[in-house]
Amino acid sequence: MPQLVLASASPRRRELIARLGITPDAIEAADIDETPQPREVPRDYARRMAREKALAICAPDACVLAGDTVVACGRRILSKAEDEATARACLALLSGRRHRVLSAIALRSPDGTLRERLSETIVRFKQLSHAEIEAYIAGGEWEGKAGGYAIQGSAEGLIVSISGSHSGVVGLPLFETRALLLAAGFALG
Repeated sequence: MPQLVLASASPRRRELIARLGITPDAIEAADIDETPQPREVPRDYARRMAREKALAICAPDACVLAGDTVVACGRRILSKAEDEATARACLALLSGRRHRVLSAIALRSPDGTLRERLSETIVRFKQLSHAEIEAYIAGGEWEGKAGGYAIQGSAEGLIVSISGSHSGVVGLPLFETRALLLAAGFALG
C-alpha cells in the first residue's frame, strides 16, 4: 500500500479519514493563496483549492490527499470566519435559507496522476433569531469555519434539512474519498 500524506492541518479531516481505517503516514498543511479569482464560481474554486493543495506538498514517493470545503450562497463564496463580525454576517445570510456546501478532494499519486472528486450538499438553516445567532457566536464553534458554522457541533440543532454528504459538510466527503483511495490502491475495510 502506498504511503499517504494528508495535506491538511484540520483535526476534523484526520478524524474523518480514520473512519475509513486510514492513518496518514504524514500530515502537512499546504501553504497556498486561497483568494478566489475574479468571477470564480464556488464549484470551480473548491476544485482548484483541493488541486493546488495536493500539488503544493513535496512528497514524491507518496500519495497526497487534499481537500477544500466551500460554503456557497448562490454564486457567493462565504469565507472562513476569522472574527465574530464575519461569523455573524454569515449566519444572518444563511438564516432561513438553503445553501450549498461543496467539498472537493484531490489525490496526487507518486507518478503525478491527479484524481479529483466533488461532493455537493444542500443545507437549510431554520430562521435564526438574534438570540440564537448570539448564542452560537458566544460558543466559539464558528472560528475558522467556512460559512461561520460547524455542522458537527451545536449548529446541527439549527439545521432544518441536509441533502447530501454530512461528512462533506464537516470537511471530507467519505464516499468520494474512499473511491479515490481505492482507485489508488489503498486497502480499505
